Parts: sequence; structure tokens; C-alpha cells
Amino acid sequence: MNSTKNQNPWLVLPRPNPQAKLRLFCFAYSGGGASIFRQWYQQLNPQVEIYGVQLPGRETRLMETPFNRLTPLINALVQAILPSLNQPFAFFGHSLGGLVCFELARYLRLVYRLNPLHLFVSGASAPHVRDTDPPIHNLPQLEFIEELRRLNGTPEEVLASPELLELILPTLRADFAVSETYTYTKSAPLSCSITAFGGEEDTEVSQEKLAAWQELTTGEFSMEILPGNHFFIHSHRQELLSLLSKYMAGYI
Repeated sequence: MNSTKNQNPWLVLPRPNPQAKLRLFCFAYSGGGASIFRQWYQQLNPQVEIYGVQLPGRETRLMETPFNRLTPLINALVQAILPSLNQPFAFFGHSLGGLVCFELARYLRLVYRLNPLHLFVSGASAPHVRDTDPPIHNLPQLEFIEELRRLNGTPEEVLASPELLELILPTLRADFAVSETYTYTKSAPLSCSITAFGGEEDTEVSQEKLAAWQELTTGEFSMEILPGNHFFIHSHRQELLSLLSKYMAGYI
């Protein structure tokens, strides 16, 4: 089924569902786009409407300049997403997407007194936990490519193609810059439930860094560890979606 853009380049609806009781907004990892979530509706409760968030610089917005800092990204994203928050909603974000949807939730609470019912963070360290890894977004090209290879999230055929690299490297660098230049500022914990998903073999995000999300909510907290590495979102998608369905069942 073809995706519907709903006249808003920021949001992609794989299957519009006016009767849905909950909207799940999904935020991708560095370099990823809304197509990651295109098939999710097939395995989730039909009462959930999936919105894939499409940031500038990828897929249908490839020719747009990507954001390289989080604050201006959130400011633009809020204006794009706000009209669609007129029904109960939840956020899912993997890796960089977890940070983006967390800060989006804080902004919506502060400015609009709007709160998601649930925040699902996946493969993402709690934002107040200091990252001790050296930044990579400003490395020379060959070193940057080697880091991408080590992280195992970019297909080898892309890394081996100068033409494809020329297209995607600016967005990947910008996405890593968003994360690596971010500084957490303390504020009151969120009130919504938070569930943190992690991969058993994820060398980037430890279970300790996942568990620290509990400090950022006064609501319920849960942690789920799935098989796989940092990209268990692909390798163990069925298990992930089953868990998402279980948690969202209480809202629909």
C-alpha cells in the first residue's frame, strides 16, 4: 500500500485510519527515515494509527538540509506535528529518535501542556547519562566511514559506493552532530509511562544506560531486553511489535 503524506512532509502515514483510538509517532535512528515504520501497522492493533516522522535530509526529503542541532529541530518539529496531536498519542524513538521524542515531549509539556500517553525509547541511552564516547560527526571522511562500519547500521554496499555516500554522508554527519552536541538540562520528570527497549548484544547502549530512563518519569517504568545488537529494531521486529502492542492495549 502506498504511503500517504497527508500534505505534511514531516509525517508519513502508511495507512490512514480515522477510527484509530491512538496515534503512535515513530522517530528513526541516525540516517533513517519514515520507511522503517512502513509495515508496522500490519502487526499492531488496528486501533493504532502509525505516523512515521520524516526529518529533512532523507528519503522523500533528501534534497533538504538536515538539522545538526537539536533545539532548532525540535522548534520546527513541534510546529509540524502539533495539528496531529488532537487525539491521544504516544511516541516511539530508536537511538537518536529516542532523544528527539524525549525532548519533543518535554517541549510539548512546557509550552502546550500536552503529554504523550507513553514514551517508548529503544536503543537509546537516558539523556542525562554522560556519553563518554568521543564524537565522530566531524571526523575526516575515511575515519567517519570506518566508524559507520563499526556501528553496523549502514549497509556495506552503501559504504562501498562513492555515489551513495555522497548522498547520505551529510545527513549522517548532521544526525550524529545533533546527538553529540546535545546537553541535557534538568527539569521535572515527565508524567507519562516510559518503556525502554534494548538489545542483548548492543555494545553502544548498556542496560545500565537504559535503566536510567526510570529517573525521568513519575509514571510507570519498564525495561525490555530483546535478542540482537543495536539494530534489534530490524532483526527482532516481531518481538518488538508484540511488546508495543501489549503496552498500548491499555490505551485503546
